[in-house]
Amino acid sequence: MNDKQLHVRSVQWRKSSYSGAEGGDCIEVADCASGIVPVRDSKDPQGPALAFLAEAWAGFIAEVKAGRFEA
Repeated sequence: MNDKQLHVRSVQWRKSSYSGAEGGDCIEVADCASGIVPVRDSKDPQGPALAFLAEAWAGFIAEVKAGRFEA
């Protein structure tokens, strides 16, 4: 492994507040000191995680809260 790889096995994951209690389409996110926000599918915790820059993730969350992605 090189220094650019993110180690997400030891981070504390939390489920999205937009995820329903009955399962379904859920994501989990974790905070990392490296300025990276890993995101994974809660139904596949051993599967891959996407990694976003913290600034990009914050911008995305702001757009979600503003209702920009409502159907």
